[in-house]
Amino acid sequence: MRRITALMLAMLVTLFTPAADAMTADPAVELLRLAVPAPQRQLWLEAEARTWQPWLEQQTGFLGRDLYWDPVGEQGVLLIRWASRDQWKAIPAESVERVQADFEAFTNTALGRPPTATAVFPLVEERELRQQTLPTP
Repeated sequence: MRRITALMLAMLVTLFTPAADAMTADPAVELLRLAVPAPQRQLWLEAEARTWQPWLEQQTGFLGRDLYWDPVGEQGVLLIRWASRDQWKAIPAESVERVQADFEAFTNTALGRPPTATAVFPLVEERELRQQTLPTP
C-alpha cells in the first residue's frame, strides 16, 4: 500500500510540476506606487533615470518599464515588465537594496538633506501582475 501511495504521489508531482514551471515562466509585471509630491516630480524622474534605469537594463529578463504620474493622488506609478517571474525574482535582494540606497541618497542630496535621511519618495504599494488573455469566442 505504501508503494502505491508513493507511486501516486510521484505521478501527481510529475503531472503538476510542468504546469507550475510554465506559470512562473510567463511574463510578469511589477507594479510600484510611490508618493511623489508635485514639486518633486522632476527630481523623481531624474533619480529614476540615473539610478534604477541603468541597473534595470543590466538585469536578465528586464523588458522595459513605463512611468506614470497621478497628479490627483500625487503618486508615481511604475509598471516594470519582466520576461518571466523567475528571472525577476532571481535578482538578489542585496542588489535591489543597493540601488534603492543610491536612489534615496541621490534624492536626499538634491534636496540638501543627508544622503541617509528618510526616503523622499516612499513606497506606497507593490504588486505583481500577470498578463491575461481574452478567450476566443
